[in-house]
Amino acid sequence: MSAVRTYIEDARDAMVADLVAYLEQETPSDDRAALDAGLDWVRGWVAERLGAPDQERIVDGGPHGDIAILDIAASGGAGQVAILCHYDTVWPLGTLAGWPVSIEGDRLTGPGAFDMKSGLVQAVWAIRAARAAGLPLPAIRLVLNGDEEIGSPASRPVIEAEVVDCDAVLVFEASAEGALKTARKGVGIFEVTARGIEGHAGLDPERGVSAIDEIARVVLALHGASDLAAGTSVNVGTLHGGSRSNVTAGTATALVDVRVSDDAERARIDALLAELAPHRDGAAVEVAGGWNRPVMPRSDGTARLFALAESAAEELGTVVREISVGGASDGNFAAALGLPVLDGLGAVGDGAHARHEWISIDGMLERSAIAALVLGRLGSAEPVAQAASAASR
Repeated sequence: MSAVRTYIEDARDAMVADLVAYLEQETPSDDRAALDAGLDWVRGWVAERLGAPDQERIVDGGPHGDIAILDIAASGGAGQVAILCHYDTVWPLGTLAGWPVSIEGDRLTGPGAFDMKSGLVQAVWAIRAARAAGLPLPAIRLVLNGDEEIGSPASRPVIEAEVVDCDAVLVFEASAEGALKTARKGVGIFEVTARGIEGHAGLDPERGVSAIDEIARVVLALHGASDLAAGTSVNVGTLHGGSRSNVTAGTATALVDVRVSDDAERARIDALLAELAPHRDGAAVEVAGGWNRPVMPRSDGTARLFALAESAAEELGTVVREISVGGASDGNFAAALGLPVLDGLGAVGDGAHARHEWISIDGMLERSAIAALVLGRLGSAEPVAQAASAASR
C-alpha cells in the first residue's frame, strides 16, 4: 500500500505531463483522420509506459475510430481483467485553439480531460504502480474505442467479444461527483414520425390531416409514460414538422430519449411505442430507432468489485462512494453479458461535455492508487465472476 502511494505521488509531474500531451491530441468522434492520429499516439504512449503489449489487434471502425485491443500478460497473478477506455471526445477539431489546456492549483482543464482522457492516464499509471510495488497482476486486456460518444456503433460487437471471457471489467469513465458507478440506466433513442395529408389551411381546412396534431398527441403520450419513481424518463428532445403556416402539415418528427432502470420498464416502453397509432383517418405514425445500451444493474459481482475498491481506499486513508446514474457507457454492454463491472474509476472533477470541464490532479493520483490496489487484489483473489456465481447458489 505505502509503496503504491509513494510511487504515484512521485509520478505526479509525469502523470500531469502525460495527460497534457494526450489532451493535445484532438480526437473528435466525427473526424476519422484525427481519430487515426490520436490512436497512433495512444498506442505509442502506452507501449512507452508499459512496454510493448504481448498481443495487439486493431479492428477497423469503418467511418468511425478503430478499436485497439492490447493484451498484457499476467505478472504474478491469475485471472483476466478488461479495462475499457474510449479515446474520442465530443469536442470538434480546433477546440484547443480557443480553449488550451491549463492548470490552476489542483485543477486541470481542457477538452476531454474529464470525459475521459484522464481515465486512460490513470489506468496506465495504476498498472505501473502495481508492478513497481510487486503486486500480483492478472492478465489485462485494454480495449480502446473511438466511437463511444456517438453510441459505440462500430465498437459494441468488438467490446462484447473481447470482454466475454474476462473475470471482471473496469471502466475508467469519469466519476460522478467522486462516486464510483455501480449501476447505469439503459438508453433508447427513437424517432417517431407522423404523416398526414397536406391541404390549404384556410381555403380547405377539413381536407387536410395535420401531422403536427398527430405528433403533439404522441408527445403527450410519451411524456406521460415517464415514471421517475421507477427510474424511467422519456424526453422528446427535438420536434420538427410542417412547411408553412397556411399549409396543413404533411409530416412531423420527434426525436426521443428514453432511460430505464430495469428490463421490465424497457418492455413497458417497447409496448407503448408499438401501440402508438394515429388519431385521424389518413394519418400514420411510424417508429424507428432502438435501444442503444442495455441496463447495467448492480449485480452481486459488481457489488464485490466495489467492496474491493472501498477496502483499497480505506487502506489509502480515503473513502469512495457508489452511485447509480442515468447516463450509459460501454460498461453497459459488458454488464448485459453477466460480467461484474465497476465504472467511474476515472477522473474526479466535473463538466462532462461542457466548457468548464476539469479534473482534480490530486484526485487523479488518488484514483490511480486505488485502481492499482484493486488490480493487485483481482490478481490474487478468486475471480469475481466465479465468486459472485457461487455466492448466488
